[in-house]
Amino acid sequence: MMKNLSLFFIATFSVLSLIIFTSCNQKVENIVEKSVSMIKPNPVTKPTLDLNKTDKKGEEALSFCKKNKFNTDFCILIDMSLHSGINRFFVYDLQQKKITQKYLVGHGCGNNIWSWDQSKEKPDFSNEDGSHLSALGKYKIGERGRSEWGINVKYLMHGLEATNTNALKRTIVFHSWDKMSNDEVFPKGSPEGWGCPTVSNDALKKIDPILQNSAKPVLMWIYN
Repeated sequence: MMKNLSLFFIATFSVLSLIIFTSCNQKVENIVEKSVSMIKPNPVTKPTLDLNKTDKKGEEALSFCKKNKFNTDFCILIDMSLHSGINRFFVYDLQQKKITQKYLVGHGCGNNIWSWDQSKEKPDFSNEDGSHLSALGKYKIGERGRSEWGINVKYLMHGLEATNTNALKRTIVFHSWDKMSNDEVFPKGSPEGWGCPTVSNDALKKIDPILQNSAKPVLMWIYN
């Protein structure tokens, strides 16, 4: 009789221990899962291009080009309000009112580390020499020359507004850079230089011929 009672108590204790152990394990797993979900970063939503904004800039650009005897077939629009990891450099057809080419473009790093992407979401801008920042405003794309960067081609940039009058003095030019990607890199950003609008080598190979073949000055408009 005593032996049977002992076996009963042992069996009961084993079952209760298993239940408690399983319950504790389940609670621990729930706590771990909850903790992981709390520290897991929220997915970053890729921003989208506002075509209405681009088309409105295109209309303004066409009006400017007609008035100032610039090329009225196309211009270059750069929307710096967009994340630098998505395409924000646009070759814009002023007659058909649409984007015909789009690429990544870098901006100035300012006080951040050169070639990193620390201001990929919200860059600063300046017209000051030594600021290492890009300057907003309309530019006349000027003389083609040799660059030490990318495919060794550069275009001088003549600032046409109070916000970018020091472009030539600052040696702000349009050129390509080996570090620039052909494809969007979001959520990462494009590498940041010292203020020049930089595109990939392949991008400039496509843009260069149309700039060379333009009989009139071409407008580049950098806006935010």
